[in-house]
Amino acid sequence: MLVRQHLLSLDPRGERFARVLRDTIDQLLDGEHTGRFDWNDLHKTEKTHAGTLVEINLLREFELSSGADLDYLIEGIEVDCKYSQKLYGWMIPPEALDEICLVVWADDHQSLWSAGLLRANRAKLTTSGKVTKKGNRDGKFRLTKQHHSLVTWLWHEAPLEENLLLHIDKETQQAVLNAGAGTRRSPGQAKLNELFRRVQGRRVNRTVVRTLAQQKDYMKRVRYNGGARDKLRDEGILICGDYPNHQVVAAQLGLPVPQEGESVSIRVVEAKPHHDGQPRVLLEDRYWVAAGPDDPEERAPLLPETKKKTSSID
Repeated sequence: MLVRQHLLSLDPRGERFARVLRDTIDQLLDGEHTGRFDWNDLHKTEKTHAGTLVEINLLREFELSSGADLDYLIEGIEVDCKYSQKLYGWMIPPEALDEICLVVWADDHQSLWSAGLLRANRAKLTTSGKVTKKGNRDGKFRLTKQHHSLVTWLWHEAPLEENLLLHIDKETQQAVLNAGAGTRRSPGQAKLNELFRRVQGRRVNRTVVRTLAQQKDYMKRVRYNGGARDKLRDEGILICGDYPNHQVVAAQLGLPVPQEGESVSIRVVEAKPHHDGQPRVLLEDRYWVAAGPDDPEERAPLLPETKKKTSSID
């Protein structure tokens, strides 16, 4: 199928597609202005608008042409884009009957997404809702359950980048969200401090920081000079960012390496004999390791802020 081949040539592993879906969900949540991170908190009209945003954002990402009657023109073939919050829940308009549909699904709670191609055969679709002479009340149709196998998957139930705030345990989530409650001064800073204190060894992306900080220069709340790196230093917590030298530190400590816009926190202590065999990094002329639960707090070393390469492990 020409459409399938073209889409796979543009995105063989589905990485661009997955990023568009992640960004679209975050665009709808608009955490910087609303503090939201849960799809269930969206208004009905916002959820309805998701399909339009997915269609537009995919068109822009892959520089697709618009069709005369349907959303896209791919390899000379008109293709309609349909998004649903429920797998197989796509609503097919009359103009797309017997045409090819790019059907898309994503679930932030499951951290999964799918995209496939479907020939909208009228005989294998059913009306939904109040039936009229033209079909249902919206004039749209849905794939019948017995014909779900007609979807040709490009990517099926592939991993969607985790929405960290949504997936941390409820106790931690509430502790983070309630940090700084009752204070007018930098409640966003208190929330970020609590996040990096409690959620260690996991990548924290810009969207999480933006949602908690709720300010324009949100990454300021992570950095030194008053940010979380300063605030948590006395507790022994390092926060590695996406600087090349920070990535080296994270790798040497055995942490997930932060990618663009990401940060990873860890409590460290100076290496002692009982830490023998643990991954370690040389900072401020001393070796440091990830702290164990019985290790007392020590003031963390400064991370190098320049791009000078961090010393290697001996």
